[in-house]
Amino acid sequence: MKWLSLALLALAVSACSTRAPESSSRYQHARDFTPQPIANVQALVEPIPKAEPISSRGNAPRYRVWGKEYQVITPPADFREQGIASWYGMKFHGHETSNGEIYDVYQFTAAHKSLPLPSYVRVTRVDNGSSVVVRVNDRGPFHEQRIIDLSYAAAVKLDMHRQGVADVVVELLQAPLTTPVRWVQVGAVSQRESAQRLQQQLITLLHDTPWSVSINEPNQAEVTQAPTLYRVRIGPVPEGADLELLLQRLAANQFERPLVLGRHQL
Repeated sequence: MKWLSLALLALAVSACSTRAPESSSRYQHARDFTPQPIANVQALVEPIPKAEPISSRGNAPRYRVWGKEYQVITPPADFREQGIASWYGMKFHGHETSNGEIYDVYQFTAAHKSLPLPSYVRVTRVDNGSSVVVRVNDRGPFHEQRIIDLSYAAAVKLDMHRQGVADVVVELLQAPLTTPVRWVQVGAVSQRESAQRLQQQLITLLHDTPWSVSINEPNQAEVTQAPTLYRVRIGPVPEGADLELLLQRLAANQFERPLVLGRHQL
């Protein structure tokens, strides 16, 4: 039994070490290893698929790893593939993903060789039907037999973290937006109830449009300051004619001074 446990651990570590070679200075660990166990993976919240701007990094039409060229695709709405999933762990925790975000083993994320970043996919184990929604923000796994590299949390959710790999089906839920977009901030108020009333007003006003209305919650730094602000925003809205039509409708309904946000302000 002890020998079997050691063999399974070696397989899991091997399975999650399928990233591209990096300079020795990038990571603080030379080898990958298993994170601290997750006490209750069901308490972790899966990401909700949404249309996001395409990342400025990690989406080159073609790129080369280990002498092999890969291509980033424009996936069809019914994109689906079946193959082997692996996972990657603590060697990469706290370091940049391919689109410049920070990898967190305890978030539901993944790496894929060809989907545009960020995309949302559902990953389903073939043998037992268990599934998890992940946000693809990285590249890999660069291994011939594997189609997706999952975060540790996603691997635990699928109960594949011990064996390291599993046969899965990957289905696209939401690809990123490929056109420039903006968010329009209509109000910033100190009371959640006021923000919710404004949100409902805007939802009613924009009921015949594809644009969503959200409340941007205060971040951790803001909650220690006064006043705490809840920002009501519309978007993403494509730049150009769509954005101008939205601003005109807002002005016609006494929302005359909305703030058009740049990406860096989100």
